[in-house]
This record gives sequence, structure tokens and C-alpha cells, in this order.
Amino acid sequence: MKPQGKNYYIDAAKHSAQWHAENMKRIKKQKFDTISVHGIYSMQEALDFNQGSIIEPIYMSTSQAYRDADEMEAALGYEIPTWCYSRIANPSMYYLEGVLALLEGYGSNVETSCCATASGMSAIMSAVEPFLVTDPDDPDAKLNFVATSQVYGGTFQQFAVRKDQERNIEWRKVIHSNDINEWAKLIDKNTRFIYGEMPSNPGQAFFDLDKVVELAHSHGIPVIVDATVATPALLRPLTRGADIVVQSISKTITSSGFGIGGAVIARKNLTSNVKNEAMKADFGMYIKALPNRDNGPNISPFNAVMALNDSRNLRTKVDRFSRNTLTVANYLNNHKHIEQVDYLGLEEHPLHELASKYLFLVDSEVDPLYKKKVNRYGHLMSFRVKGDGQAARDVFDGFQMIWRATDLGRIKSVATIPAISTHSQQGEEGRKLADIPPNLIRLCVGGEHPDDIIADLDRGLAVLDGKKYFISSPEYSAGGASSAKLIRN
Repeated sequence: MKPQGKNYYIDAAKHSAQWHAENMKRIKKQKFDTISVHGIYSMQEALDFNQGSIIEPIYMSTSQAYRDADEMEAALGYEIPTWCYSRIANPSMYYLEGVLALLEGYGSNVETSCCATASGMSAIMSAVEPFLVTDPDDPDAKLNFVATSQVYGGTFQQFAVRKDQERNIEWRKVIHSNDINEWAKLIDKNTRFIYGEMPSNPGQAFFDLDKVVELAHSHGIPVIVDATVATPALLRPLTRGADIVVQSISKTITSSGFGIGGAVIARKNLTSNVKNEAMKADFGMYIKALPNRDNGPNISPFNAVMALNDSRNLRTKVDRFSRNTLTVANYLNNHKHIEQVDYLGLEEHPLHELASKYLFLVDSEVDPLYKKKVNRYGHLMSFRVKGDGQAARDVFDGFQMIWRATDLGRIKSVATIPAISTHSQQGEEGRKLADIPPNLIRLCVGGEHPDDIIADLDRGLAVLDGKKYFISSPEYSAGGASSAKLIRN
């Protein structure tokens, strides 16, 4: 085949980009559910390139071949779109990143881009690392960042150990995240970003995002929000002025539990005091094409497709999970063995009114079932058993249907005791800062009928009345799987 010349491929890419831009304008006019179902995959693409497949194919390929040296040169120089190598990009990753970017910017004119990563923790790393660079004009400055103390245990470790202890980058902790003055006192000229979870895992901490964004931007620094628990079905921080959203898509978005991944979704032309114009212009594409290209934390094609397929009914399942959780929370709130229930959906929760300002089921006003904006508060709650940590363990061990695991956001209800699991490594002092006592059980309510979830909670709580359930010594089947027998006294 006669070489076409590099300009031939560059011109073709421009035509393709123009078509893509027009197609995106059409997609953005659709409702949230339609975007979730179809994403950015078009009928034209299916017919032209994918043999008419109505579902996005999975591209289990490590790399892309090129027609000639000219196309390879243009591609590897980032002059034309390319899949290149699946450590960096791949069509399956592209389909997922496209829909996540659209969903996080839904209902606004905010231009967004996304980089999908191998896990939620790699998403956090990818989101914060580009800001933690030395200022060449002040190389001796001690960098810092401001973040809430109520964060997931893995985030706590990444901030406290990987950043603060190992690299001497100070984590300035916000204890009362709804006190804007506390945030303000911690910011100085060497602060690189502000970070918080909305709502937090497991304590349901929440803050006034509008005020935090205004404060951060007055100092020229970005706001990064972990919105894993809310998902874009309930909260889209970029539409409220935040600069970057982090999602552990292993959780609610991939509620089946068949895939693990994370995502960084950013507004274009974000705020930052770091002198890197390319990073600020398109953060999602920047980290994908440069630091993540070199460090390799991006998602695999298989996990991307698992997440993509699970995302198609996001709004519907988040609505169902939220309604189930409120039912369960109301039940536990009146139980004789429960000391406290932490769920933003309860009217007596001190942050209920604030959460109600932000957490709405997207498009509920155009849903024939509701025909008005309705609040939903997500699937994550926690409750504190009267007594000590052993009482919580006894209740926990009594569950027969609710899974004992460190997972959350599943179609199946899952519980854990954070003090001995997800938040154990941060130590007693760190858990006190985050208000995670040993008698706290985190419950992630799934899609079962709430009556059955409540019945299982009853089984666990009955332990405190002397009705003990326990697991006998395991008997192992020929296949090696535990077939432990449940015995009741």
C-alpha cells in the first residue's frame, strides 16, 4: 500500500472529531437514563466498525496496529486519536469514560473529561498527584493539602502515610467539615487542593459544597470530591463548581460486583495554583496521556465493560437502594438495642437539611412515578449497637443473609465493622477523629425486599436477648469450599 502521508491521517482525524462533536451535542440533549443506557456508542459506529453489534464490544487487545509509519508517527505523537496500548487507552475504556464524563456533567454546560483507573484508590492517587509538585519559584516550600478527616480507610492511609509520613506533604485535617471557618483557617499559599467525601464512608459526614468551592477558588486551588456513595444519580459536584470528582466505580456503579475500577472526572479549565496549563485545560486527558501513561494505573478493558454494563440502570437502582435504606434506617432508629443510627435521610440527623439541599434523584421531576424533585440519600448507613465492640461483633455474627464483607454498593446487602476492617489501619486516634467507634456497624443496603433485610437484622440483634446464632467449626466439601453449618441455641 502506498503511504498516504502524515497529513492524510491528521485531516481524517479532524473530520472524525467534527462528527464526534456533533454527535455529542445530540447525546447531551438526552435524559440521564438514556445516556446511561446508550452512552456514547452510536448506531453509525456499530454499523461501520462493529458488524452491527448493538452492545459495545469488549476489545481484549493489548495494542493497536497502524496502516503505515506515517499513521504510527501521528498517533504516538498524540496528533490523532489512538488506542496505542491498553495500558493507556482502549475502545472499551473509551466507552466507559465517555458515559461517566457525560453523567457527571449532566444538567449543566460544564465540559468534562474522564480517565478510568484500575480501582478507586488509583483514581484518588491520579487525581491528587499532579498538584503535589514543587513550585520552581519556591522549591523549599512545604506543600500541604486540606481534606476532611472523615474519609474511607484506604484514603486515610494514602494521605497520612504515603503523602504525609513518607513524603512530608502535610495533610491538614478538617474535623468539622460543615464549619467553613475551619476549612478557611487551614489554607495558605502552599495549599495545593481541597478534598472531601460527600457523604463520607461510613460516618455520613457532609459539607456545604457551594461554600467550600467559593473558598477554594478564592485561593486559586481546586476542589476534589469523592462522590462514590452518591453517584451522579444523586449528586454531580462538577455542576456545583467542584473541579474534580473521584468515583470508586467498583461500588454502586458496578453493583453486580463483577468488576473493579475507579474514575477521575474533571471539568475542563479547572482552577489550580500549579503552573501547568495543559493539566488545567483538560485534566482527564492530561493524566491519561501523560502521568498515567508512565505510571500505569488505568483500568483494564474487561473491568471497563463490566462497569459499563452495570451503569445502564444507575438512576433506577440508586432510587431503589435509597428507598430501602430509609426503610431500614427508620426501623433501626426505634430499636431497643440501637444507640444511634447515622443516615442522612433521617430528619433528626444534624446534617439532614444540608444534605437535602444537594441530594436529589436526578430527573425525578420528569419521572412519571414522581413528577417532582425528590430527595434520595443513598444506600450507605451505619448504626451503633448499645454496648461495646463485642456487642457489635455478636450482632454482626448473627446475620444469615446480610453478607459480612468490606464491600459496599452491591445489589446484595453487605455489612462490616469498620474499626476492625476498612478503618483498622488508621489506628484508634484516627478513628476517633473520624468518629468510628468499635460498636459501629456499617450497612450497605442492597436491592432485596426491605422486609427481608429487617428480618435478618432482627436475627442479629436477637443475640443481645440471649438468642445466639453462631457458625460451627467448618466442614470442608470435596471441592474445598466451606460448608459451615449454622446452629442456633
